[in-house]
Amino acid sequence: MAAVAGASSSLINVVALSGSLRKGSYNRGLIRSAIELSKGSVEGLQIEYVDISPLPLLNTDLEINGTYPPEVEAFRHKILAADSILFASPEYNYSVTAPLKNAIDWASRAPNVWAGKPAAIVSAGGGFGGGRSQYHLRQIGVFLDLHFINKPEFFLNAFQPPAKFNSDGDLIDEDAKNKLKDILLSLKAFTLRLQGKN
Repeated sequence: MAAVAGASSSLINVVALSGSLRKGSYNRGLIRSAIELSKGSVEGLQIEYVDISPLPLLNTDLEINGTYPPEVEAFRHKILAADSILFASPEYNYSVTAPLKNAIDWASRAPNVWAGKPAAIVSAGGGFGGGRSQYHLRQIGVFLDLHFINKPEFFLNAFQPPAKFNSDGDLIDEDAKNKLKDILLSLKAFTLRLQGKN
């Protein structure tokens, strides 16, 4: 029994956030694929998708005596308890989406629960595959003291043939899955390094 407990405690807990709220979102599809990979070919990661849609718009009037609305408190606790973060960040108007920025801002309120966390970013979309949103997210991360992996990078043009996703938004492209696996392995290694375990 002790061995089982030890094995579970060695897992790296990753919170995965999608900047798109759409049910069939390709970026949510990337997270689902990452969760699938963590249960098979990438050992040592436990990825939990955390839905940011229940969060109210940031409004400091909602902060009462140093506490936050219940949905915000629950979200902040998830981030605080995570070992690392996986962002799936679509690109809207050359930047991150409003829901994702809202979630980032709530978790940055004092005390900043992002601080010191290793993180990775993946994106799917048209053109540059969401790349410009990643550069803005990295810039935001500097102030938040988030530590992003630098390599590899993952930008996926979702509309370029052959098909990358099925009609439900699930990732079906094997090359993309392999690149996503490389992201997860890099995040795992970087997390262990920052924890002093590698």
